[in-house]
Amino acid sequence: MNKLLATLIAGVIATAAHAQTNTAPVNQNVAEAQADAQKDIAKAQNKEAKKVQDVNEDVAKAQHKADQKKAKAAHKADKEYVKANEKVADADPEDKLKAQAKADKKVAGAEAKAAKENAKANAKVSKELAEADKEKALAAAKTDEAVAKANADVKKEAAKH
Repeated sequence: MNKLLATLIAGVIATAAHAQTNTAPVNQNVAEAQADAQKDIAKAQNKEAKKVQDVNEDVAKAQHKADQKKAKAAHKADKEYVKANEKVADADPEDKLKAQAKADKKVAGAEAKAAKENAKANAKVSKELAEADKEKALAAAKTDEAVAKANADVKKEAAKH
């Protein structure tokens, strides 16, 4: 009975030792695949973050440029308004009405020009925003693809064993 018990115990120990030696490399290979996957994912996420930052900077530049153009156009319109009012004030009493009409015409032209500049500037910013959204979406898609590939590699490695 003792021999039988000793043989069974030795068999269990041998089986456990064999199982440990076989699972260690399997776990190690899967762990290495997971580490590689995490590196790939982190790399993709960093690329995406950098792309988003670059795109946001481009949008900010476009917005700043547009704001400058709008301010310049508004300043020109204001100057035109001041000049027109000065001419009206300097006009002879009998010519005031004629000068006022001429001034109104100039001011309207300056305001129209400013409105046109604003519209152009806003269109450029809108275009830049649309491009930014596209670039962000593409970067996110690339990141998602990298994550999916990395996870697939881990599953593939785990399936081998």
